[in-house]
Amino acid sequence: MITEEGRWIPEGLEEDDPARIRTTDELTDYINEVGFLPMFANGVKGFSMEEHVGRTSWWSGDEAKDPWEWRAVLAREGNVAYGKLFSGKAGFISRDWYADFANYRRDGYDFDSRYEDGKASRKLKQIMDIFEQENELPSYMIKQAAGFGRSGEKGFDSIMNQLQMLTYLTIRDFRKKVNKKGEAYGWSVAVYTRPELLFGSDLVRKNYASTPASSLDRITTHIAALYPDADRSQILSIVK
Repeated sequence: MITEEGRWIPEGLEEDDPARIRTTDELTDYINEVGFLPMFANGVKGFSMEEHVGRTSWWSGDEAKDPWEWRAVLAREGNVAYGKLFSGKAGFISRDWYADFANYRRDGYDFDSRYEDGKASRKLKQIMDIFEQENELPSYMIKQAAGFGRSGEKGFDSIMNQLQMLTYLTIRDFRKKVNKKGEAYGWSVAVYTRPELLFGSDLVRKNYASTPASSLDRITTHIAALYPDADRSQILSIVK
C-alpha cells in the first residue's frame, strides 16, 4: 500500500492486465505455486498478493472480486493457512510449506513444552489453555474466556499475533457475532483454531526431525530463488 493524502492506495495491476489474479481459485493456485505469500507489499518486490491483484478491486465488499474478502474465503476453505504470518502481518502459507514454518517458528517446541521451559508467557498460556477444550472460537470469545479486556489483562491483539507467528493458532474463518435472537450483526471477526486441526498433526509436525535452522534455510533459499534481487536482510525481515 502507498499513502496519498491520508488514503491508502493499493499497489497492483490494471483490471485488464492478463497477469492479474481474478478469483480465489487463481489465488490459491498461485500460493501453492510460490509456497507462501504476504498479503501486502513489503521490501521484496513482487512478493505479495497485493501486487498480483487488481489495484481498484479492493474494499467493494463483493466476495467474488474483492481481495480483502478473499482472505476470508481462503481461510474458510482451509486449503492454505491464513493469518499474521510474516513479521506480524497478514499472509498465506501452503500446506506443502507450513511444516517448515512450524518447525522454524516453534523452535522444536509444542506449546506446553515451550511454556514449561520458560519460553512462553503466562498470557500466551491463558489463550492456549482455552484450546484444550475448544476446537475453534471467535476472537471476542477468546478474549472474554482468557480474562482480557477493559478490566482484565491487556495486549490481547499482540498475544494473538504472537501465537499466529509461532504457528500455534491460525485463522479458520471470519464470522459475524450473533445476538440472543440468533441474528448476525456487525463486522465479521476472526475465528481461530489450532493448525493441527486444520491440516492434521502429522503434516504440521512432519519436519520436527529437522533442525529449525534448516527449515529457515529452506524458506529463505526458496524466496531468494524466486526473487533474486532481494537481499538476505530483506528476506529475514519478512519471515523471522
